Amino acid sequence: MTVVDDTGAPVPVPERVRRVVSIVPSLTETVAATATGLLVGATDWCTHPAGLDVPRVRGTKNPDLDRIAELRPDVVLGNTEENRPADVDALRAAGVPVWMTEIRTVDEALASLRRVLAEACRVPVPGWLDEASRTWSDVTRGKPGTPDTPGKPGKPRTAVVPIWRRPWMVVGRDTFTGDVLSRLGVGNVYAGHADRYPKIPLGELNASGADLVVLPDEPYRFSEDDGPESFPGVDVALVNGRYLTWYGPSLVDAPAVLARELAAARTY
Repeated sequence: MTVVDDTGAPVPVPERVRRVVSIVPSLTETVAATATGLLVGATDWCTHPAGLDVPRVRGTKNPDLDRIAELRPDVVLGNTEENRPADVDALRAAGVPVWMTEIRTVDEALASLRRVLAEACRVPVPGWLDEASRTWSDVTRGKPGTPDTPGKPGKPRTAVVPIWRRPWMVVGRDTFTGDVLSRLGVGNVYAGHADRYPKIPLGELNASGADLVVLPDEPYRFSEDDGPESFPGVDVALVNGRYLTWYGPSLVDAPAVLARELAAARTY
């Protein structure tokens, strides 16, 4: 049976899917939390769930295409931001079905994950995904916060969100990360930039007028000792990158975790 992925590409997926290779950490966790037995391969960067015991196929940007083909997947799960078009094209040319996701907002993530599970993997939509939808709906409507469904934390803030240094790179336009922060009351200074992940000199970042710097621990591992010192006099929030950048089971707890971490921002 042929179905259509997020990019509009037709994907021949069998009526019953038995073997899935994921080349995106968020999608690996999504499948593992829903139907672990389907996974027969994942990247070296697929760290969740802990203890996942499946063959590894290198990274998201340099997957071992021969190894993936050897695993005989019914479908490979990818993402337009994480994976290179050349690798996707090569897999498809070799006769391997590839389902591509395209996710730049929370709403897109929730809808895309439903399709990944129901159409690409042929499994029922799990309870955790319904819970994530309810949680983010509550946040979007600005309901008063609770430990499980927090509202927007405190006064609105304006932030720069570095994801790398040497050179400094930040979150720009049309990103899942930017949408997550926006829903939590944090605007992105570079949301209108022409690039999605622009390189911005440190001096310009410090002169941007932001009253907050959000430093995740991935892809660059910012920490108390590596990052905050570059932004004197500005509040810095160190946040868990999985909750800020991953879409999957982490969506359930992301609002509560990020609200606490943003509220703990301080000047270093």
